[in-house]
Amino acid sequence: MASIPFVGLKKSAVDWVSFSAAIALCGLGLLTMNSFQGVDPLVAKQMAWVGLGVTVFFITAFIDWRFLRRSGVAGGIYAVLLVPLVLLVVVGNATQGAKSWFDIGPFAFQPIEFVKIALIIVLAKYFSRRHIEIRNIRHIIFSGGYALVVFALVALQPDFGSAIIVFLIWLGMVLVSGISRVHLATIFLLGLAVLGGLWFFGFQEYQRTRILTFLNPMTDLQGAGYNAYQSTVAVGSGQLLGKGIAYGTQSKLRFLPEYQTDFIFAAFAEEWGLIGVGLLFVLYGLLFFRIIAMAGLGATNFETLFALGVLFYLLAHFGLHVGINIGLLPVTGTTIPFMSYGGSHIVAEFLALGMLSGMRRYSHAAHREAYEKEFSGYGS
Repeated sequence: MASIPFVGLKKSAVDWVSFSAAIALCGLGLLTMNSFQGVDPLVAKQMAWVGLGVTVFFITAFIDWRFLRRSGVAGGIYAVLLVPLVLLVVVGNATQGAKSWFDIGPFAFQPIEFVKIALIIVLAKYFSRRHIEIRNIRHIIFSGGYALVVFALVALQPDFGSAIIVFLIWLGMVLVSGISRVHLATIFLLGLAVLGGLWFFGFQEYQRTRILTFLNPMTDLQGAGYNAYQSTVAVGSGQLLGKGIAYGTQSKLRFLPEYQTDFIFAAFAEEWGLIGVGLLFVLYGLLFFRIIAMAGLGATNFETLFALGVLFYLLAHFGLHVGINIGLLPVTGTTIPFMSYGGSHIVAEFLALGMLSGMRRYSHAAHREAYEKEFSGYGS
């Protein structure tokens, strides 16, 4: 029998397009931070984190991730990574009003960033085994339990940005798994009931106050709404061509706090203008497109669902961050992928991309085996 040609089956395991887009975004973030290095030297630390993230990417890109399909592995990873979240709520020290970090010398470790990856893994495993009967609402409820535990733990810190992202990851993965509209409406009603319970029985008074100012920050421009207002001013002042690198007055003069993390998009837009923002959107669009392409090459439902989960994870961060920075969404303290300062989220994001590249290594072989099996009766 004649051999069947396969174009691209011998490609490198690394998806260089998505990796290059991520590195370019890291570079733009570093360039934005470097504009204000004389005020707050963060670039050296961030470069170290990016270097660690790249190292993690290349290590994970050459791991055979099929072991995650084994019974108990995904659940075990999820359970182990929940422990630090519980410890933060019970014994953690509040920083800027939230118990979200473990301080390790000069560095801070934020466990929720890795729990998000664990949640994607466990949901991909759950739905890949039950995709045929996913319309049965009990599976929607059980899968929601995984997300609800994480959601509650981060909401009690309180870290509302991460709580929203956890919900969006779960919702996105449920939708691509084939949920019915009736079940979707039921889920939203259950969610409202949970939020009502947390409001009356879970949150303290200061947490409820924070939620109210979170929902309408512009009512307190000298307090909760200050950052949101200054962010919109910074974005608008960039106009078409921007003020130029290192000439962003809103950030440099500290009218815009947390310019290196929660409001780095606004700081970037002020310096680079609409044209720079367009470039930024092209890079993110390329990254998201490549992740969708890798989802289409998934060897099994697990790999496809994992890739889509990573897409929702990064897309949620991107959408929330940009929405907050332009004044469309309440301030939640959300980073933008690969650009914002911080080690935990950078390493977690490169970890996710590395895992996708690792799964890409054996997706080609799986598709080739299926193709040969389907067409084994042809040829001479």
